[in-house]
Amino acid sequence: MAKKQKKKKKKDKFKNNVLDITRTNRMTAGGRQMRFRAVVAIGDEKGKIGIGVAKGDDVSKAIQKAEKKAKRDVVEIPITEEGTISREVKAKFGPSEILLLPQQKGRGLVAGGTVRVICNLLGIEDISSKVISRTRNKLNNARATIKALKKLKYSSPKSKK
Repeated sequence: MAKKQKKKKKKDKFKNNVLDITRTNRMTAGGRQMRFRAVVAIGDEKGKIGIGVAKGDDVSKAIQKAEKKAKRDVVEIPITEEGTISREVKAKFGPSEILLLPQQKGRGLVAGGTVRVICNLLGIEDISSKVISRTRNKLNNARATIKALKKLKYSSPKSKK
């Protein structure tokens, strides 16, 4: 007799990183209501990245919800064989302004804070970055970085005619 084969569920190979956790308050008739906001970035180190933001009654619920939202919002970014980006890009999201520069092989990640985390999750090994704006908001900096990386296009080999 043939045994029934169970369908194997795809396992996520995404790594996640909590960028920011903030405590928020709301005034109600019964007093202050405290909640937590989590900003989570997920990536597969092969060019896919997602960012999720969610609120919850406790930190763990907020992180789980943000992770779920990040998985729904995954985008693919082109990375060269050398482990860097193809050209210089600059983007602005709200008050945040980010400049990303390609680097030579072996130079490493010359980036700080949110940009470094996103580049690690993407699998970019050699890049230089500068946060031009004065804002320290990690969510806006992350969204500006993703916006800059989205400007990169996949280069298709040109056919000779």
